[in-house]
Amino acid sequence: MDFGINNFFDKKHKESKIGHFQDLEHIDGVSISTISCGLYNKKRDDLVLFYFRGGANYANVYTQSTLVSENIKWNRKIKDKKIYGILINTRNANALTGNDGYNSLKKISLNISKLLTAKQIEDEDKPREIKPNQILFACTGTIGEKFPVNAILNNTKNLVDKIKYNQNKLIWIKAALGIMTTDTKPKLSMAECKIGGSNVKIYGVAKGSGMIFPNMATTLGFIFTDANISSSILKQILNLNIKTTFNAITCDGDTSTNDMVSIFSTGSANNKEIKSFKDPKLKQFINSVHQVMLNLAKRVASDGEGATKFVTIKCLNSKTEKDAKNICFSIANSPLVKTAIFGEDPNWGRIAMAIGKSGATLKYEKLSILMGSKIILKDGKLDKNYNEAILSDYMKNENIEITIDLSIGSKNFTAYTMDLSKEYIDINSDYRS
Repeated sequence: MDFGINNFFDKKHKESKIGHFQDLEHIDGVSISTISCGLYNKKRDDLVLFYFRGGANYANVYTQSTLVSENIKWNRKIKDKKIYGILINTRNANALTGNDGYNSLKKISLNISKLLTAKQIEDEDKPREIKPNQILFACTGTIGEKFPVNAILNNTKNLVDKIKYNQNKLIWIKAALGIMTTDTKPKLSMAECKIGGSNVKIYGVAKGSGMIFPNMATTLGFIFTDANISSSILKQILNLNIKTTFNAITCDGDTSTNDMVSIFSTGSANNKEIKSFKDPKLKQFINSVHQVMLNLAKRVASDGEGATKFVTIKCLNSKTEKDAKNICFSIANSPLVKTAIFGEDPNWGRIAMAIGKSGATLKYEKLSILMGSKIILKDGKLDKNYNEAILSDYMKNENIEITIDLSIGSKNFTAYTMDLSKEYIDINSDYRS
């Protein structure tokens, strides 16, 4: 598929209408630029810069893979209290590229920081010198290929020249398109709330379609807010909300080398300083950040490679949250369950199999299984009203919900996934072309 704004006016393209996307507009302190620097065989945006002209507080969560990309190594070394930009490239993961890959980021950061400093001098009343260690990187694409440092360096001036200080819906969609790899549609989300008496905005974009499984979440996600929040509190908010959002999705059970979710705060809303994560004035903001992150995470799962169905899996009344989570992901990552859902086959025995192999504590005589509102197993026995024809009809829906009730505790967890189709095999057998 060619990537571009025109796709979203094309009635033949699934969910193509631009009205289906949330109305992200302007957020003070965030500037965007997107260009093509020729990383793909076909012309499409492949380099995106988010620029914070007044600097931004920030927090990051990274992959738990023991093999990480060079940009993750770079980002972990940054200790500055504020950063001024994050550069995202597609097509190349900059993973397993060694010193060459890391040194490429050094060259790009030096180049970008000089260009942004010149822009500060040109545009700001009190210009700041932007340093290389105030630039973050995110990379996504193929692992192990030589990083295209020259192609990027040859286009950084054009990228900085095209920075847009005022945002609108199309610019946000263009940025979300620019970070996509095998995704079929951009992922955007927004919320607004109050901190004390101040109105604040929370915007987010993400990418992810394959190699999706928690630890962290095998995707890229970027959250932007004009709230005045310190980096330390942002980190606590991010760590809290990641558990039930990006760490609650899976497409194929594979964890990437490049995963990161970041949150940036420009402070432009000028709300009163928040000194504690437990401040009651933060409650609405924390909930709104969760709303944005969950929306993005669900969009990633629903756009899983080759997906035809979006699947929600709930485990209720477990002894521990860990057991509930293990059951959800045992079901969500089972190829047999996922292919049955794709084939619209009401083979609930595969769900029972996945529960059994999860290692979770359960009592068979208390176990219940539902699909949608249809009770299949009740207290360990096939429900007397179970009708396979009715369940078969339910399986034709695009949104499928599986509920497991253990009835032995009070802990719950919800995971999100997709089916496993023939197209998933086609995409991943031909990924690099």
